[in-house]
Amino acid sequence: MVETKGITKSFGSLQVLKGIDLCINKEEIVAVVGPSGAGKTTLLQIMGTLDRPDTGKLYIKGAEPFNLPEKERAAFRNKHIGFVFQFHHLLPEFTALENVMIPALIAKCNYKEAEKKSKNLLDFLRLTDRMKHKPSELSGGEKQRVAVARALINNPAVILADEPSGSLDTKNKEELHSLFFDLRKEMGHTFVIVTHDEQLAKLADRIIHMKDGIITT
Repeated sequence: MVETKGITKSFGSLQVLKGIDLCINKEEIVAVVGPSGAGKTTLLQIMGTLDRPDTGKLYIKGAEPFNLPEKERAAFRNKHIGFVFQFHHLLPEFTALENVMIPALIAKCNYKEAEKKSKNLLDFLRLTDRMKHKPSELSGGEKQRVAVARALINNPAVILADEPSGSLDTKNKEELHSLFFDLRKEMGHTFVIVTHDEQLAKLADRIIHMKDGIITT
C-alpha cells in the first residue's frame, strides 16, 4: 500500500532522516513512536507528499507521487491520502458538514453526492445532530471526529495521523482510538499513526520505533 525506500531528509546541516525503508500493508494500523526529534513527523509529511525527500523513493499504491508535477501531485494527495492532525484544523466559518465536504468538492465531486457521502460519514461517527454546528460549537472530541470524517471523504488509500489524540482528554482519546479500529473493520482503511500515546501504540498491529532519524525496530 505504502512503501519508502532509502528516504533521507536534512534541514541545513541537520540530517533528520537517515535512510528509511518501510512498508505499510493494506488495512494495517501502524504506530510510529520515538522521542521528540526522532524524525517521526518529517517522515509522515514525506509519506503525505507535503514535503519532498532529499533522496529515496515513495510509493503509494504502486505510484510514485514525487514524479508528478506539483498540481497533479496535489490532486493525487487529495484523492489517495487522508490527514488527521493533533489540532483538527477545521475551517471556523464552515459547519461540520461543509468542512467534511471540502476535499470532495476539491476533487470535483458532484455537490449532492459530496453532501450525501459527508452525511453518511458523520452519521457513522455519531455526529448526526452536530452537522450544522460550526467548530466553535463543538467539543474537542467532536471536532476531531469531524476531522476524521474529512480525512475519509475521498476514500483514501491511507490515513496519516500525527498525534491525533494529543489534545484530547482520556475519554475522548479512548473513543478516538476505538474509532480507528472500527473504521478499519467496517471500511478497510489503512492507518499510519505518529503518537506518544503508549495506550494507542499498543493497540496497533505493528509498532515502528524511531530514534535519531532511523528505524530501530
